[in-house]
Amino acid sequence: MMQIDRWVGVPACALLSFARRVVSLFEKPGNAPVKSIAFIKLAEQGSTVLAQTALLNAVGRVGRENVYMVVFDDNRFIVDVLDVMPHENVITVRSDSLLALIPSAISALIRLRRLRIGAVVDLEFFARSSALLAYLSGSAVRVGFHAFFGEGPYRGDLMTHRVRYNPHLHTTQTFAMLVDALDVAVETFPRFDMVPDRPSDAPVCFQTTPAEIAEVQGFLLKLTGQLVVPPLILLNANASDLLPLRRWDTMRYVELASRLLTRFPEAHIAFTGAREEAPAVDRLVEKVGDSRCFSLAGKTTLRQLMVTYGLADVLVTNDSGPAHFASLTTIHTVTLFGPETPLLFAALTPRNTPIWAGLACSPCVSALNNRQSACNNNSCMQRISVDEVFNAVSESYNKRQADRVRLPVSTRAVAFS
Repeated sequence: MMQIDRWVGVPACALLSFARRVVSLFEKPGNAPVKSIAFIKLAEQGSTVLAQTALLNAVGRVGRENVYMVVFDDNRFIVDVLDVMPHENVITVRSDSLLALIPSAISALIRLRRLRIGAVVDLEFFARSSALLAYLSGSAVRVGFHAFFGEGPYRGDLMTHRVRYNPHLHTTQTFAMLVDALDVAVETFPRFDMVPDRPSDAPVCFQTTPAEIAEVQGFLLKLTGQLVVPPLILLNANASDLLPLRRWDTMRYVELASRLLTRFPEAHIAFTGAREEAPAVDRLVEKVGDSRCFSLAGKTTLRQLMVTYGLADVLVTNDSGPAHFASLTTIHTVTLFGPETPLLFAALTPRNTPIWAGLACSPCVSALNNRQSACNNNSCMQRISVDEVFNAVSESYNKRQADRVRLPVSTRAVAFS
């Protein structure tokens, strides 16, 4: 998809940019109030969680029923979980194949044009596909990042509100800033004379039902062989990460699991993962070789996995979607950063402990280089020791157990599920 975005997107953006400039010679500037907002955030469900503040700000401006979002169909789940807009306002584009993507994208464009959206906010950093969608949507107001003086990948001149990407702001602030840009005159940019709001903690907003909790408790009891769900530590080894530089060595997860099982004899360890990761995760469980360690990879839906987060105590994961999904639940997360930085991408919650070596070459992956790196040896992840992660997990786990003891018995199930 990155290759398509480059080889097709660049000339398409250049062509439409020329067309936009010709058309603008005959257009009369308008300043009609924005009554509806559509966001474009095609990929990365984790980043979508960080856009929650921006989405809520849009709801405050135009009302929940007038906020829309365009996403790839396999990234829709987290938008529905956030529940910021009516589910029918989520416009999906298929991404399973090129043959499916093209007609699906055309269908999404037709719907956007029929809706006569007041403003389109492009939450993709420098993707050409989202810039093309924004321009072709027919909206007269388009907000997105622009590569002034080559500060970022080229994607034409298709936005009316051309915002400069600031790599020193947390992503939550960056996305919220794009909505704030609607109040700024277009000729002002790239100057943006406002102080971004301090990013707020991500709220626990995942809503579940007693039936869902009972269902997940049922298969956890079966997998653990216990009469009640035991204390649970989750390890997301990310055995098939699309960005391998972010991966922590899987054998370190095995060592971590073994040490945690020894340190906390009452606890169980579950490795999580997608269906395609199940064989690799099963091998990790075999290497741990303990009856209190089992695999959940491929055995849950995403929704069931989030219910599991609410029942578990600690999650260990690299910087990926699960770290952000977990921030919407009560679980404490230890997040391992390497080629990207927690200063921009860490989940904003006191229940998250980021670990980052902070090497001179890290972060090497950013929005400004289209998330590409020349590195083929992730020393930034290798520098994170098992001791460091073990200590962080132990501290979080002990705090969780202490909190459980302090809670009245009648409220424990509610607070931790």
